[in-house]
Amino acid sequence: QVQLVESGGGLVQAGGSLRLSCAASGRTFSSNAMGWFRQAPGKEREFVAHITWRGNTYYSDSVKGRFTISRDNAKNTVYLQMNSLKPEDTAVYTCAAGASGSSYPYFAKGRYDNWGQGTQVTVSS
Repeated sequence: QVQLVESGGGLVQAGGSLRLSCAASGRTFSSNAMGWFRQAPGKEREFVAHITWRGNTYYSDSVKGRFTISRDNAKNTVYLQMNSLKPEDTAVYTCAAGASGSSYPYFAKGRYDNWGQGTQVTVSS
């Protein structure tokens, strides 16, 4: 099992950038696919980005071209670089991990079996 702790959230003006980090502990980190989700107040949690253990990446249409997910297995850390931020990006961002071999697609919450506590991102206009 992987334990996840997010950091790097904060308040930023529209058009600005933030870099989120997800520090992982556990002996199977490099074997896990990783994802970022977000949840705004009163909304359902939605998919943001995904990276496989081999480094293949996938994004939701709403963040494609603005956000970049990456991982550094030597540091047991996954990142989400967020550029050109918009007020509608305001949400709690949560890191998630899922073992290989799942039948769920990368954008489904069921793909992941371990979740962090989240970090708040607020974008002002």
